Amino acid sequence: MSAFRAALRISRRDGLRAKGRSALVMVMIALPVLVFTALLTGIDTSQVSFREGLDTRLGSADAHIITQNPRRPIVQNVSGDLVSFHDGSPPGGGTGEKPTEWKIEQLAEMVRGRLITYDRGSVDVRMGATYLNVSALEIDLRDPMTRGMRELVGGRFPAAPGEVAVSATLAGRGMRLGDTLQVSRQYRPVKVVGVLTHPFEAERTELVAQRGTILFDKRDGQGTGFLLDADAPVLWPEVEKLGQAGLAVHSRAVITDPPPDTGFDLQLYGPEDRTVTNVITLGAGVVMIVLETVLLAGPAFAVSLRRRRRELAVYAAQGASPGHLRTIVLADGLLLGGIATVTGLVLGLVAGVAGPSIIPIVSIVGPIDIPWLYVAGIALLGLASGVIAALVPAVQAARQSPAQVLAGREDVMPRERAGKPLLGLALVLAGLAATYFAIHSLYTMILAAAVLVQLGLVALMPWLVRRTAGLAARLPLSLRLSVRDATRHRVRTASAAAAVMGVTTALVAVGIGYTSLDAQARAEYEARMPAGTVSVSALTADDRRWAEFRASVEKTYSGTTFVPGYAVRDKRGGIGKLALSDPDKACQECPAAFILFDMPIGDADLLALVLGRRDAKAEAALAEGKAIAFHPDAVRDGRVEMEFLGEAGGEVLKIGMPAVTARPSDPELNGVLIPPSALTRAGYSVSLRRLYATYTPADPVAFQKEMESLTWGADAQVETGYSNNGEALFWAMAVAALVLALGGTFAATGLAAADMRRDLDTMSAVGAPSVTRRLVVATQAAYITLLGTVVGLGAGTGTGIALAWSELSNRTFDGEPVPMSLSNVAVPWALLAVTVIVLPLVAAVIAGAFTRTRLTLSRRIA
Repeated sequence: MSAFRAALRISRRDGLRAKGRSALVMVMIALPVLVFTALLTGIDTSQVSFREGLDTRLGSADAHIITQNPRRPIVQNVSGDLVSFHDGSPPGGGTGEKPTEWKIEQLAEMVRGRLITYDRGSVDVRMGATYLNVSALEIDLRDPMTRGMRELVGGRFPAAPGEVAVSATLAGRGMRLGDTLQVSRQYRPVKVVGVLTHPFEAERTELVAQRGTILFDKRDGQGTGFLLDADAPVLWPEVEKLGQAGLAVHSRAVITDPPPDTGFDLQLYGPEDRTVTNVITLGAGVVMIVLETVLLAGPAFAVSLRRRRRELAVYAAQGASPGHLRTIVLADGLLLGGIATVTGLVLGLVAGVAGPSIIPIVSIVGPIDIPWLYVAGIALLGLASGVIAALVPAVQAARQSPAQVLAGREDVMPRERAGKPLLGLALVLAGLAATYFAIHSLYTMILAAAVLVQLGLVALMPWLVRRTAGLAARLPLSLRLSVRDATRHRVRTASAAAAVMGVTTALVAVGIGYTSLDAQARAEYEARMPAGTVSVSALTADDRRWAEFRASVEKTYSGTTFVPGYAVRDKRGGIGKLALSDPDKACQECPAAFILFDMPIGDADLLALVLGRRDAKAEAALAEGKAIAFHPDAVRDGRVEMEFLGEAGGEVLKIGMPAVTARPSDPELNGVLIPPSALTRAGYSVSLRRLYATYTPADPVAFQKEMESLTWGADAQVETGYSNNGEALFWAMAVAALVLALGGTFAATGLAAADMRRDLDTMSAVGAPSVTRRLVVATQAAYITLLGTVVGLGAGTGTGIALAWSELSNRTFDGEPVPMSLSNVAVPWALLAVTVIVLPLVAAVIAGAFTRTRLTLSRRIA
């Protein structure tokens, strides 16, 4: 039998004997493998590539030809989802050119084959008191060319104008066979004759009908297209030829067998290539996950070595070489890591395949797609994690003295090498330097630099453990014994402390970055109206429709007092908005978004609503035709300068008027209230088209939909004040990180308590009370956690400041960079206090509370 096979058999026997420790190690290794395998498999399965979704886009056709607005030569990528004119501008840019409609007869002169129309868009469908915006297709699904685009699950496909088929999701919401639906806000009845489903999007909301039934505003560049059943495959030269005519093409032949070089620049107007960013991010994440796994599993292997020292010494006495002993311990990591990896892979693949169909937020479920290359890489990392975690104990096993072990005496620790602290220090300094230079680069460079710092601190941790032991000299006896025991077993202690450090570093870095961005967003938030205010408008309505709309609103909410507001029009009757002129000079201290807002226009009642009180002085100024500014820096020399921003392509006009300042009760509110008389004197016309009220709807989205359904062009805004939608997720992640840190601490403390059992029993035998045992174990937990959190706090603070600085300094406004200083960096003091103060105390209390105090008598070896 080979030495390696014998080592595996010995490891298997030891693993079965210590089932709890083996299970702990396997869980630590299997969990990251499971999570990453499930995540990557789930992402690939929930994504449908152009090639996988060809049948849903083309049916059995050879190509989908899409018109563009205006009709000018274009270039496109292989799939046809990126299209641009030759000057680099995207289609649909509002050039002012009147679109011309493509006819099938015209297109038939350019391609050989059969053509059918295929239009796409969206449409509003009445549901109760509101409208629902859904996807819409106009195509004859009875045609064989459309086979595979949709699956019929009830009724039949539409065959005539006035008939529609609805998706299964809409059918589940009450649109059943035989029902008559109101499509668009100009009542157009259509009858439901079928129910269908999308092959990959079960939750899709969609209507399908014959052409001219539901998409009433279709024109070139607005979703118009054709399906082509060609006499021969549509190859790239033909795609380029159609592009010269202003037509984009999804060609089955080109997508399934793309040409080697299309000459199309993907950077034409799309996002920059992020391959390097993705590689760096993935690499940094992988290194940190493997490092954390090794650090968490390392103490288990270290304690396993201490328990097996006598067994290994017997092997050495019988002729085993140091290499054999090293192989036995490494076999532990290989065996446990292999079993954990296989288990994690199997469970991860099952979760990744089944997850997209179960998780409600996943709306697309494609064919099962397993990224085998990445899965193989994850498997290798899982296997390597087990072996690396056992590496240091394996080296120690090869260095131990069999004579001292068999004599029952504590093994003498080898002298530390001076190079270890120097290597760690060099890595830390290199990481800090890289962080400094990466601040004005991609955030991924900061992550890569943070990995360097982490590796350096891991290398420094045994040295830090030894240096902090001197601080225990003045502690009480039980606490001093605990710290010295932790110092004596530096591998176990350093691994656990480094694991806590890694979690703390990530938590503090993310916390500072997140808090800084949140604080900046809060400072820049500009309320349109006071919190708890709603505004509804119908700017495009004529006088009759406005009167009907206002009556409907006031009737629906009869218990609410609405204050009227005005809309402004230029001399041509075009609607526009008023914003501050020359924002960099007009209001340097105002939030950036403030100068872009449409300033309210109204009388004293609207002023009272905005201020939250009656202000006689401000009302008198308003009656004199003066604007009321809510931020003092908006007023220069007693005036405010405004711009009338009309419809697209219109002229930007300047308006100046006298102004005074009045501070509202809502500190987040900044703006200018403009009297209608000031605008009429400047040659503009005003008309009542807005309503304001102090009202907080229970469901803001439902309120907006309800208001919008009352008339065409209606709009509703609900001012709730600044809200951070990601706060709950951040704190959930913070709690998970703290639990992980506690878990690593308890695992190491439990292993240490088992390792210290003989010493603890000796203390009890000489009269130490049970509380002493608890204090020793509690101090061990507190020491590990405190050391890890303090070191992690320093590392995380540097990385967090760099991340915040990088994100905030890259912001621009009006083409100019936003000034950045350390004052923009916000520190989450509560989170830091919980991490550095509360976490060690909690670890100590829990560890001490669950410590066994029963004395176990054992044979002492002379």
